[in-house]
Amino acid sequence: MEREQTPERFDTKIAVVIRDDLATWQRLNVTAFLVSGLGTSSPEVVGEPYEDADGVEYSAMFRQPVMVLEASKEHLTGAHAKALKRGLAHSVFTSELFATRNDGENRAAVRAVPTDKLDLVGIGVYGPRNAVDRVVKGARMHP
Repeated sequence: MEREQTPERFDTKIAVVIRDDLATWQRLNVTAFLVSGLGTSSPEVVGEPYEDADGVEYSAMFRQPVMVLEASKEHLTGAHAKALKRGLAHSVFTSELFATRNDGENRAAVRAVPTDKLDLVGIGVYGPRNAVDRVVKGARMHP
């Protein structure tokens, strides 16, 4: 007899907000980059490594779901400002990063632009559930 499992309700939330005017390949690329930043800056979001029945080990992944949302450029800028104001762990991806070739160029491209002038195409946010909900409020679930 199978036992019904109640989904775990986390006190924290991971959310990614992607600008709604990106091409599909850009949305996927931005999402991957953004969540990698959250996993490294907030190690508590990462669970234990996986292992299959043959003992083959696999990398650890997030221990909780990631909400992927979309929003307009203006909404994304507002969400970024809210994340900053609340002091939440977050990662950013700007339009300039589509033209860079390596990590050093990525960091230099972001460093060259003042916070309020960043041309954001995505943000990743991690923190207490209610705080993250307030930051992403108004964004839509990604289709």
